[in-house]
Amino acid sequence: MDRILALQSFIQKNPADCFSRHALAMEWVKMGDDAAAEAEMRTLLDLNPDYSGTYYHLGKLLERKGELAEAVAVYEKGIIVCSRRNELNNLRELKAALSFLQDEY
Repeated sequence: MDRILALQSFIQKNPADCFSRHALAMEWVKMGDDAAAEAEMRTLLDLNPDYSGTYYHLGKLLERKGELAEAVAVYEKGIIVCSRRNELNNLRELKAALSFLQDEY
């Protein structure tokens, strides 16, 4: 909980701090609070749609919730961002997640 409080404090001082927002979302995931994690991820992507690492984690969260069509849409948007930014590792990860999801369902 100390990490969450520290990250919230960083964000309060600098609301546009994408790294802290992503880290906070991951802490919420670890704590099992998917609602808080999803809210933080969506806020982060609203602030900075180019923060590509968040697309994978949001997609996985949506898969866990059974929101498969929305997970596909998130992966596809992330793929567009990563392609445009030439972020090959994130691009591969998103394409693999999308392919797996489409194959499974």
